[in-house]
Amino acid sequence: MDSKDNKIAERMGINRRNFIKLVVGGAIGTTLSPLPWKITDDIAIFTQNLPWVPVPPAGEYSYAGSLCTLCPGGCGIKVRKVDERAVKIEGRTDYPVNPGGICPLGMGGLQLLYNENARFTGPMKRTGERGAGSFQSISWDEAMNILADRISGLKAGELAAIDGNLKGSTMSVVIERFLNSLGSSDYIKMQSSQETMDIAANLLTGTRGSVGYDLENSDYILSLGSGLLEGWGSPARVINAWSIWRSDELKGRVKVVQIEPRASNTASRADKWLPAVPGTETALVLGMAHVIIKEGLYNRDFIDNFSFGFYDFETAYGSYRRGFKTLVLEDYSPERVADITGLEENEIESTARDFASASAPVAVCGRGKGALYGSLYESMAVLALNALVGGINRAGGIFINDPLPLADLPDLPTNTSTGSDLKNGRIDMAGSRSYPFSQSLFNNLADSILEGNESPIDMLLVFSANPAFTAPNCGKLRKALEKIPFIVSFSPLRDETSMMADLILPDHIYLEKTDDMICPSGLQYPLYGLSRPVVKPLYNTRNSGDVMIDLAGKIGGTAGDAFPWKNFEDVVKHRVKGLYDAGDGLTDFDGVTPPWGTAGSIASPGYSSFDEMWEKLVKNGLWYRHLDRGRNIETIFNTKSGKFEFFSSIIESALKDIDVKILGKNASNDDICMPHFEDISPEGNDSFPLMMYPCELINLASGWIPNPPYLNKTLFDDQLKKDNSFVDINPDTAAEYALKQGDSIIIESPAGRVQALVNLFEGAMPGIVFMPLGFGHSAYDDFLRGKGANPNEIIYGKIDPLSGQNIWWKTPVRVTKL
Repeated sequence: MDSKDNKIAERMGINRRNFIKLVVGGAIGTTLSPLPWKITDDIAIFTQNLPWVPVPPAGEYSYAGSLCTLCPGGCGIKVRKVDERAVKIEGRTDYPVNPGGICPLGMGGLQLLYNENARFTGPMKRTGERGAGSFQSISWDEAMNILADRISGLKAGELAAIDGNLKGSTMSVVIERFLNSLGSSDYIKMQSSQETMDIAANLLTGTRGSVGYDLENSDYILSLGSGLLEGWGSPARVINAWSIWRSDELKGRVKVVQIEPRASNTASRADKWLPAVPGTETALVLGMAHVIIKEGLYNRDFIDNFSFGFYDFETAYGSYRRGFKTLVLEDYSPERVADITGLEENEIESTARDFASASAPVAVCGRGKGALYGSLYESMAVLALNALVGGINRAGGIFINDPLPLADLPDLPTNTSTGSDLKNGRIDMAGSRSYPFSQSLFNNLADSILEGNESPIDMLLVFSANPAFTAPNCGKLRKALEKIPFIVSFSPLRDETSMMADLILPDHIYLEKTDDMICPSGLQYPLYGLSRPVVKPLYNTRNSGDVMIDLAGKIGGTAGDAFPWKNFEDVVKHRVKGLYDAGDGLTDFDGVTPPWGTAGSIASPGYSSFDEMWEKLVKNGLWYRHLDRGRNIETIFNTKSGKFEFFSSIIESALKDIDVKILGKNASNDDICMPHFEDISPEGNDSFPLMMYPCELINLASGWIPNPPYLNKTLFDDQLKKDNSFVDINPDTAAEYALKQGDSIIIESPAGRVQALVNLFEGAMPGIVFMPLGFGHSAYDDFLRGKGANPNEIIYGKIDPLSGQNIWWKTPVRVTKL
């Protein structure tokens, strides 16, 4: 046993037995605060009392249906209107993702629509110092001419884009195509846990589709830090699933186990809470696998017939390779895993037995709301645990879906640099020999820009993203942005990144435009969602998709040839034609027969032509298929072996071009090809003896979309007090630094420092400072600006050796009382 493994929990300042006994016995009952979920109808009244929201006159009521795209959840919404004025947003009962439910952020969308103080009301150009927020209004013609002229003068490799639009959406396809048509491969996506899981699924199953969790049919949910009650996946869908688990019919038959270091709402309401040391979840999963394998609790039919690499094997060249079974039995005993995770051996063993003996267990990951990604090996371990119990494409397990049958756009003109040419020299090094499995590495962008005297990027386009606020170590990212000669923001909102832009071409707010969503996060069945405008644009804004198509035409050449469509909706229709050609799929939902249901007849598509299908799709906002449990499991996997691979042949093939030390500092070549634990979190030291861990709240937006002002009304006095946010600290840890409830402290890491107030919380793991994400804005309006501290300012992580992503957990910090 590596002596380092014994020290992981100790350096967190944890007395394992005392902490677990205290919290499980007391904090769940005494510190649980009510979940601020149901906001009453007087929200509309509160909204109208804000100074920038006009009160609608008396008039005729109507409803308009659409899709919420504020997060990857993809909920159906209906907007209540008085004449043409939107007055309330509700969940749709005729949309299968969120049967009638809606999250607090979605409910507050009107405060994004009508807040002219937080929105750009037309195109603008910078007139003052970068970051000062001083802009001058200009016409769209002038804005387009400025942008087209500057792009036309760029050299190869000088154009890049940051895209926060949802993965696979038509807007993302348009942006990447625009860059490629100009010879640029520097299309950079904002990172998410869904991206990490998709890479893991490709490495173990060979598929490029989405991974979904059949929560509604599961009877044992093992959550590795997923904030099931904090907004994970589709929040309204998960809340609905939770109500199913706790229904009278199933009461006591469904178990939820939450693994995280803080007594969140999810942990407090779970049947069991396991407060593992953050960053050790992979070891815990493999420790459970050890018990399941050793005691013969795994699904032998799946292992023997549909998997590869579980047993030791001999290659065609006569070399011996260690399999997954040997790996976990030799390296991940409950005793060793207990030392790593800070949990008790008997807790690890009993959880493993309960998981394996359940009828329909599922393990899920993606911390917080799902944007806080873990390591790639962690995602691989979660997939392997589900496979171990035969939970692949089985009711209550995980589903590996093929990509939606959307039509591809035509190949780019032959005189455009495409294919392998675009893969060379990416500024973020994604797809390189160092990071062969990643398609985009946002965290490498700042490093590449800052390492030289001048920025290799001359122009940066930013879409639906606010990296100056949301990026880990965002101060470093802002320094990189300052070096870029010209930045163009397409944001509809006056966010921190837009304040650093030279040119603003504002998009519509989501309620004003057509947009689409591909397979909402965590959904187990295939679904394509389409939003439509429910109100006319309030200001002089434009759909960014239309702007990019017009810009390509103005630039001409290969860019113009790449976009033969008149407008963005035509591109959407082109892709949707592939759904029609697939020959099936429903475009309406009766509100009775859920796509994940186990009984009931499945209706026919109900359309006979593409025009008829398009009309229904625009009206109802969805195309979907029912959950396909009858799919032959032999056809699911597209790996070299044709099976689920505990030992990834994709990684093995890449090893000849990669330095093994890059992928695993403690692993052999065999282990690198399988899920295994690498302690990649930063080391604490005497200068920074504590750790900071970001957490998320259901009623606090933490992504690029800001918090609607009314949600501040739902924050408690120990979360936000006037302009100061709180951090959760265990009383024992606080006592070591003579800290009391409400004390003002400085929290400092190697990346920076922030100020916050102390909240003494027995449900906080000792040695860790828990900071909520979503506070600390310096932009937008008076309702958001200057409220609290942003933990992204001080995140100081390491790089995941397999994916290249920046791991954010356990930032080393110190605290100083003011």
